[in-house]
Amino acid sequence: MHVAFADSEADVRACFPLMRELRPHLASADEFVSRWRRQQAASYRLLVLSENGRPAALAGFRVQENLVHGRHLYVDDLVTRSERRRAGHGAALMDRLKREAADLGCEKLLLDTPMDNFLGHRFYFREGLLATALRFSFTRPADKLAAPRR
Repeated sequence: MHVAFADSEADVRACFPLMRELRPHLASADEFVSRWRRQQAASYRLLVLSENGRPAALAGFRVQENLVHGRHLYVDDLVTRSERRRAGHGAALMDRLKREAADLGCEKLLLDTPMDNFLGHRFYFREGLLATALRFSFTRPADKLAAPRR
């Protein structure tokens, strides 16, 4: 087991099949790499746990700051390859993320998870995370996306 940052396009491309398990809307490795490049401007990093040279788990995260939480590490993505779940990879990444947060001067680690992700909730509770809020969102209807408001 080896944990390292995916800092090259080749490293990120190798993570696409695993990321697609979490984000099935990603159409291609090219789209994934393109989004990764844009998100890097907002401090996004991709941490990868590999087994035998193959990504087995990954975590995408960034450092953010706001008035509610101060400086914090926000976990955008956390996934373990489906056939390797319950092997301790998620816990290993979570430990590393907590250390990264401390090293980066963050007092909190935050993430969002769907309300129906019951297995994920159990995992997060076991890892010492608490459910402290609900997130509400609004998505503009597709037919309104191109029309600017006057």
